[in-house]
Amino acid sequence: MSFTRADLDRLSSIMAEAAETEIMPRFRGLELGGIREKTGALDLVTDADEQAEWRIRDACRDAFPHALFVGEESVARDPSLLAKIKDADLCIIVDPVDGTSNFAWGLPLFGVMAGVVSKGQTVAGLILDPVGRDWHKGLKGYGAWAESAAGKTRDLAVAKPDKLSEMTGLSSWYLMPEPQRSKTVASLAKTKACFNYRCAAYEYRLISEGLVHFSLHYKLMPWDHAAGVLIHAEAGGFSALLDGTSYDATKHEGGIVSAPDRETYDLILRELVG
Repeated sequence: MSFTRADLDRLSSIMAEAAETEIMPRFRGLELGGIREKTGALDLVTDADEQAEWRIRDACRDAFPHALFVGEESVARDPSLLAKIKDADLCIIVDPVDGTSNFAWGLPLFGVMAGVVSKGQTVAGLILDPVGRDWHKGLKGYGAWAESAAGKTRDLAVAKPDKLSEMTGLSSWYLMPEPQRSKTVASLAKTKACFNYRCAAYEYRLISEGLVHFSLHYKLMPWDHAAGVLIHAEAGGFSALLDGTSYDATKHEGGIVSAPDRETYDLILRELVG
């Protein structure tokens, strides 16, 4: 099933409306009980996550009545939704507030993400910064671009390859199991610098703009990666799982590296992951 630029704009409007009505009014204003732990102190959910997702879900049902809707909070309630992505003609995968910990702590580093998937393959991606009200967007075969709140656009392009000692990166090493965790942390010292913003939305924005060379993520849920990997690919980048296989939204275990090209991916895998 095709997904057009007009469809992308329609989904953008839905996400922006949810951010304006459900997310931003709660930023630095969550009431008592508005923040809850899921699996631990670094895995949070807020009223903004839930209310934004329900609003996006209901609007998507009207705008895309034949699409399967898969949201992070919806899967928390019904894990069987993940298995339905592979066969859906059209699936909209949403992270209503990516970077929930940052949001809950009052840090303006969070985003709203949506990946559009057809038969398991991502065909479109959207990342909204609700604070700046600007976008990173991608449509398979048509490129990736940034779009300001005023509607001004510019094409995205990944960084040029460089030697490892001059590259900057992003890594969620703390999610890795041992002994991989300790090995990777030590190896990251080979790079010029490596950061983690606890927000895949911001991290994919950085690598798709060419501001950072690579990302190394371990947790592989589709709402964290489907949109970003598509936008990064359309900006000229290369991504693959740690076992060398291609990424798609039906794969939910193992890590992923995104880099400027295949040679840089191989270098990162060899020198940082081992």
